[in-house]
Amino acid sequence: MDVEFIHNGRQYSLFRLNFQSYRRLTTVRRFFNLAAFQIQNPDIADSMNTVTVEVTELTRAYGDHVVVNEVSFNLNQGEVLGFLGPNGAGKSTTMKMLTGNLAPTSGTVKVCGIDMIEHPKEAKALIGYLPETPPLYKELTVDEMLALAARMHGVPRDKVRRAVASAKERTGLTEMSKRLCENLSTGYQQRVGIAQAIIHNPMVVVLDEPTRGLDPIQIRDIRALIRELGGEHSVILSTHILPEVEMVCDQVQIIHQGQLVFNGAIEALKKSRESDRLLVGLRRSPAFEALLALPGVAEVEQAGNMLRLRFEQLTADTVAEGVVRAAVAGDWGLYHIAPDTTSLEDVFLQLTQMEDLTT
Repeated sequence: MDVEFIHNGRQYSLFRLNFQSYRRLTTVRRFFNLAAFQIQNPDIADSMNTVTVEVTELTRAYGDHVVVNEVSFNLNQGEVLGFLGPNGAGKSTTMKMLTGNLAPTSGTVKVCGIDMIEHPKEAKALIGYLPETPPLYKELTVDEMLALAARMHGVPRDKVRRAVASAKERTGLTEMSKRLCENLSTGYQQRVGIAQAIIHNPMVVVLDEPTRGLDPIQIRDIRALIRELGGEHSVILSTHILPEVEMVCDQVQIIHQGQLVFNGAIEALKKSRESDRLLVGLRRSPAFEALLALPGVAEVEQAGNMLRLRFEQLTADTVAEGVVRAAVAGDWGLYHIAPDTTSLEDVFLQLTQMEDLTT
């Protein structure tokens, strides 16, 4: 049977579905005129040019249990924000509130200046969302699923085919057009989920664990796609994979027990990995006193078959140059010298453990 609906006196036909699919299709979002909304709200229209997401003291509680506690941040167009945290930290709850799928207990979410509570339809129209479980009708083919998503997101009827083709190409689904979603692997089902999130070319794309279930090649491709999306849109990426945040994000937030424990640029997170120590390998190590006599060296300790030098006042480069000169002059057999950086895992553990100590 044909699935059709009427809006403003016009009849729209989606495509042919079997009766089971039709019964599951319980709601179809109405079209709305965002341009008219902007004209009626000029202050909101002006703010859409820069900041795409404004979150202020966002809180969600279930009784006395606070799941998300006063989370605040801004996101600009063209930025990729990594929302990082362990399982159960409040990531998915925050994503649901950002996309209007869960009402906050308090606080506000604005998408391009449009308040999610006051104008939910207009705000949601600017968002593409991939929840933790891809929202698929598994008895539909990939083309049918994406065509449905396009029409529900308000893509004009004459542009649906082009939008579907573009989303498939960007997510590597071109060869899967006629396959039923239920017959796809977990990785390809995830790709369909991403495709339905970007099919209407939204201002903001929210991806909750987008690389879950993908093989290494697919992960590489999806990460490249996220970077591509970040060139034109704002992207919020929820994940617990630390290297993924470093590879694709401009901004990063770390949430633990519902509270932000880090909020800043990815460069600040990388800088936090830098330490005041050098890891030095010497085949003929001198006495520690000789190393302590070098400019800037304040402490020397054994680190396996190497030495760890802590320095003060001088920069790492300056101290390293002094070590190299002394090693050459003293025939110490220098074979390794490098900053003793902290891993992302260690930074994450330090931040979350610090939060545990203060709560």
